[in-house]
Formats: sequence, C-alpha cells, structure tokens
Amino acid sequence: MLKDMHRLVLERPRFGCRRIARMLCDDGWTVNYKRVHRLWKQEGFRVPPKRKKKHYIGTGANACNKRKSSGKNDVWTLDFIHDRLVDGRQFKCLAVLDEYTRESLALTVNRSITGDSVLTELSLLMGQRGIPTAIRSDNGPEFVSIAVRNWLTSLGIGTLFIEPGAPWQNGYVESFNSRFRDEFLNMEIFNNIKEAQILTEKWREDYNEKRPHSALGYMTPSWFAECNGAAGGAECSEAEPAAPLHETRSQATST
Repeated sequence: MLKDMHRLVLERPRFGCRRIARMLCDDGWTVNYKRVHRLWKQEGFRVPPKRKKKHYIGTGANACNKRKSSGKNDVWTLDFIHDRLVDGRQFKCLAVLDEYTRESLALTVNRSITGDSVLTELSLLMGQRGIPTAIRSDNGPEFVSIAVRNWLTSLGIGTLFIEPGAPWQNGYVESFNSRFRDEFLNMEIFNNIKEAQILTEKWREDYNEKRPHSALGYMTPSWFAECNGAAGGAECSEAEPAAPLHETRSQATST
C-alpha cells in the first residue's frame, strides 16, 4: 500500500491526505483514514503551499521606440545589473538614466537593493534634479510594488512598464548596461562592496563628464544636457540624440 501511496502523491501533488485515502480505497485497498494519516505523517508528505501567479502590467505601448523621450527630465529609465566580488558574493547595481541626455543619474551599488531602496534613491535624485514626466522599467518586483507605484502616482509621475521578456523595449538603459559591463565591470576586480561603490561612482562621473557619446554627436552627456538646457543652443540642435541601436536595426530591416 505504501508504494501505491507514494505513486498517488507524485501524480497528485495538490491532493491532501483525505483524497489520497479515498483513491487508495478506489484502487482496492481496505484502509481507514486514520491509518493513511499516520503513514502520511510518517513519510513526511505535505501539500505544497499555493503559489500566486504573477500578473504582469507591462505593455508594448510603453516601449522606448513608441513612447519616446522629448527632452531632459522627460523619461528616466531604470534597470538592475549584477556582478560579483572577488570572493564570489553577488552584488546589485541600480542604474538610473535620463533617456534624452543619456546622463547616468545614479549607479547605486549594494548587496541587496529593495523597493524601499529604489524609493530612497529616486527621492534623492528628484530633490537634486527635479521630477521627471515618466519612468520606464521592466516588471521587476522592486519597480512594480504597490508602494513604489503609489508614490510615483502621488507625484504625478507616469509609469512605463515594458512587456515581460522584452528588454529591447527598454533599449536606452540596455545599451548603457552593455557599455557599463564592457568598459568597467569586466575590467575590474572588486575586493569588497565599498570598493565597488567607490570605483563605480568614479566611472559614472567619467562617463558623464569625459566620455564622448556617439548618439549625442560625440558630445559628453553632461555637455549635451547643459546645451540642451540653454535657449538657442546651436551645438545641441545639431546633435539630437539618436535612437537606441535596436531601433536603428529594425528600421534598416524594414527598408
């Protein structure tokens, strides 16, 4: 009987002890519930807890090639990047980018970054730079949590969640992440989290202040942002920000 009981539990993992007892009787075993319950406890059987099905809220209409940024502080974009210390321990980096100026607004490094951490970082940035019109991100739990969405709504900030499994819809930050990994993360070895934080911030400053950006006509993001904020900036009018690489490729294919 115990062999049949194991078989039934494997076939019906959502069935409890009473249903398994009934199925054993249907299979021809003469057995009462108390004995089945004793064997159930003895073998350590249990019904796995119910798992909530994730309900994604992203849509293709929020893709960066459909809802384009029209100016500085119009759309910020968020994403996480992961890397490891020299001892193998993982750390996370929250990247915040202004899609129009390509400025790296923040690269927050820590062992763990929660939804509350995201709120704190965004609050600090908005105090320094002002409030964006909208924020684009994927459906990560740190971004779609009710607390984060309610806070953004209270400030009048739109949320642009992309479709699940479609990172190209957040192409600006994906392009930035690729440069960040290729030019920095893959070139450095971090002994501890403090070292990773210091070196990452130095790289962010260099990226904004000294690194020419091809999509900005080889201006630096900071220079482009300064020109963009000045009335009648001729240099900026000649260097409109280019579309992300994935969008350029799709247009070339269609033609």
